[in-house]
Amino acid sequence: MTEKLVFLGMGGTIAGTAASAGDNVGYKAAQVGVQALLASVPGLVPLLGGREVLSEQVCQIDSKDLEHTDWRSLWDRVSHYLAIDDVSGVVVTHGTDTLEETAYFLSCTLPVELLKRKPVVLTCAMRPASSLTPDGPGNMADAAAVALCKEAHGVLVVCAGKIHTAAHVQKVHPYRTDAFDSGEAGPVGLVEEGRVRLLGDWPTLTASGSPIGSPVLPSDAWPRVELLISHAGATGAVVRAMLETDADAAPLRGIVVAGTGNGTIHKIMESALLEAQEQGIRVVRVSRCAYGQVVGGSATDRSGAFASAGLSGVKARIGLMLEIASQS
Repeated sequence: MTEKLVFLGMGGTIAGTAASAGDNVGYKAAQVGVQALLASVPGLVPLLGGREVLSEQVCQIDSKDLEHTDWRSLWDRVSHYLAIDDVSGVVVTHGTDTLEETAYFLSCTLPVELLKRKPVVLTCAMRPASSLTPDGPGNMADAAAVALCKEAHGVLVVCAGKIHTAAHVQKVHPYRTDAFDSGEAGPVGLVEEGRVRLLGDWPTLTASGSPIGSPVLPSDAWPRVELLISHAGATGAVVRAMLETDADAAPLRGIVVAGTGNGTIHKIMESALLEAQEQGIRVVRVSRCAYGQVVGGSATDRSGAFASAGLSGVKARIGLMLEIASQS
């Protein structure tokens, strides 16, 4: 039985094209199919070592426009392929803008028993496929090397030769090709000439931290959780507006607040959030700082909002959304 490596396309800059090969900004994302992208990957055949490649276009979208239904479609296909015995791993080509969100979502929802045996590797590009010097082909080759690494497991992100875990990775730059960082945790490894050099540990997968699973993944009506930032001069107007009934939006179920410093919230916004909690809205605090996490204490716990354990705002939103869904 021939081993297989699966490539799933989601669109993004890696699949983008511009009118000029010298234009790395004014391109249109999600124009090139995943099969065509595979044809541009240098040294893929020897890297595969006789393994067969399977590819599928899950969607073709600029990742800034990603919807929850796109996540569900990707989850379905990744789960399908991970469950096939002769599939060694799955590589997902994705836009950079929301890549960290998709990676975290998959890490929270894919079955642990599958992730313990096979890696899911998301990769991307900061330059379009039409660029004079595209970074996508090299990133895809590196992602394939990680996906074929026997020790690799869990959900990982590979970009610019670095291997990140879904829990820590964040996009930190809008232009340079090395656009992702894992903060204080750092990357777990590097890819050097097709070889993986580990710097830390692969993601820990335990039963106690097991994914929530497919029964709570709705096809369309996901719990509505919004993300706010506390800042100088903040008011409660946005919070109260969210609480109003809107025929075009689902009822508000949760709010994540990226607070200043140690997760602190402007007193006027905090008052509005307390009103929201009294109406049954779940509120989670994170810090808007690039490093560290909210450290609990009486001075920062006045709002009564739960402090997220080191997650960024966008990831805390996903965690809260899935938690609410699991309780519905």
